[in-house]
Amino acid sequence: MADIPRDPSFDASLALLNNGYRFIRERCDQLGSDVFKTRLMLRRFICVSGEEAARMFYHPDRFTRRGSMPPTVLMALQDRGSVQQLDGAQHRHRKAMFMSLMSPAAIARLGDIFDNEWQTRLAHWQRQPQVVLQKEVELLLCRAACRWAGVALNALDARKRTGEFAAMIDGAGSLGPRSWRGLGLRMRTEHWARSVIQRVRDSPLSPTEPTPIEVIALHRDADGHPLPVRIAAVELLNVLRPMVAVARFITFGALALHQHPQYRQTLLDADDAWLDMFTLEVRRFYPFFPVIAGIVRDEFEWRGYSFSKGTRVMLDLHGTNHDPRSWQQPDLFQPERFKDWQGNAYNLIPQGGGAYESGHRCAGEWITIELINRALRNLVSAMEYRVPPQDLSIDMGRLPTIPASGFIIDQVRNKQ
Repeated sequence: MADIPRDPSFDASLALLNNGYRFIRERCDQLGSDVFKTRLMLRRFICVSGEEAARMFYHPDRFTRRGSMPPTVLMALQDRGSVQQLDGAQHRHRKAMFMSLMSPAAIARLGDIFDNEWQTRLAHWQRQPQVVLQKEVELLLCRAACRWAGVALNALDARKRTGEFAAMIDGAGSLGPRSWRGLGLRMRTEHWARSVIQRVRDSPLSPTEPTPIEVIALHRDADGHPLPVRIAAVELLNVLRPMVAVARFITFGALALHQHPQYRQTLLDADDAWLDMFTLEVRRFYPFFPVIAGIVRDEFEWRGYSFSKGTRVMLDLHGTNHDPRSWQQPDLFQPERFKDWQGNAYNLIPQGGGAYESGHRCAGEWITIELINRALRNLVSAMEYRVPPQDLSIDMGRLPTIPASGFIIDQVRNKQ
């Protein structure tokens, strides 16, 4: 077997924290290889980037996610016992529960609820001297997600849950105060989620189709046993929290409209296919989460390299989305690139890749696309606004990142 190229630094943890999204791709370029060895937090990792690396990484049952994340990231984003921590038949069985929530009718219903929440919030925005879009969209996404799931929230609860979900997301890629705050608030959120699950189990079922919260609360594992209340609560959060995370894509979508105003009229007149192209480019171009990690379950070979059991492997998500071998002029924002795109589960991977049903790819990707599409329609068709001078820089060392100002708008007016 060939020797995998090695990062010369003793430990690259600080480099990863400081250079975030560009860490793997830059080292690949320096070493002239899509694969290299390094140490992160004194643990040995193999880092990989590119479409072929993604095909290797998402080969069914090749990696386990259990133990692959730092404990702080795991607790903030998934928690122990969640679907992402399962493998094989158990994972596929739990994943099927999530996929059952993703019917076209259910996704359209969520989109309609989101539009309704946007219009409600728009009336408030018109009375404000300034609006920080990132914060506002997090709130309306939280309200929409809970309404869709069948979870009742009053105004105070909505703000509490929004703050908790946002803190979990914001703290997931950091060490120190942001991480501590997210973990502390998650404890409060899990207590709330457990009470919601128990209340559903103690109440009569919906007379028509079960709501998402009922599907989760009453789900049985592969052996036919009900999920422990704690695990069901974790999975409820794993449905709601990622929808709040879509606020980052929506904020980046608004930034794209601001920085590329030539597309505004196109979107206003365009059909759904063009809207999809713009949304795909937002997800490809702008940074979301930088990497995903796994641990090898059984030894295998790839490109003449040996990957032994127990090896930690980190796949470069952002770098793969910007790989010039897959994307012409990848550092330019060009929605037109998707005009003849046939779909590829391994070169466009902002939320992971591979198969939905059998792999660890995000079950909510269709929801993400629907929500971004709806938000873009609202931004160009339902309202007018001004983007005042502000700091719109994007710190690529901050994980996860967002425009520094949160994207401020003012002089908001309802066009409908």
